[in-house]
Amino acid sequence: MVTGHVFIATSLDGFIARESGDIDWLLKHDQTGEDHGYNDFISDIDVIVMGRGTYEAVRGMGDWFYTRPVLVLSAQLARQAVPSELEGKVRFSAESPEQAMATLQYEGARHAYVDGGRIIQSFLALDMISDMVITRVPILLGAGRPLFGGGQRDVALAHKGTRSFPSGLVQSHYEVMI
Repeated sequence: MVTGHVFIATSLDGFIARESGDIDWLLKHDQTGEDHGYNDFISDIDVIVMGRGTYEAVRGMGDWFYTRPVLVLSAQLARQAVPSELEGKVRFSAESPEQAMATLQYEGARHAYVDGGRIIQSFLALDMISDMVITRVPILLGAGRPLFGGGQRDVALAHKGTRSFPSGLVQSHYEVMI
């Protein structure tokens, strides 16, 4: 079975982006060159699953930096061709989260990095996330796109550890209790 894993940053007040989708505040804080554990995290990942909003945000940041295949779940993008410079790196799909994970399992994937607020929320609601690494950036945005919210039920978590970085970021690792 493919397991879903989250590695994401939020503002201290729980937002992953401004209301416009802008993540300038995160990029400004990420000037230290610190790894924040991403390389260790991604080393066990076979594929990245994200939504259209995250895909468009990443596309707007310049060169494509993902080293794993990316599956973008979006009915809108699924009707379009993948840009030629991303062929072989990205594919679009209108599949549901359950269908996407079944496809990935059939293809031999074991660990999927699930990225993007709505996608993470959808996968959590379906018990398709096994753990989350959440890095809090020391900034208050006051408003924006929340990482969590609107869930229909409680999601119990087990704290696995917390560490801080010289840049002021604080990162916690949680196991999702299903």
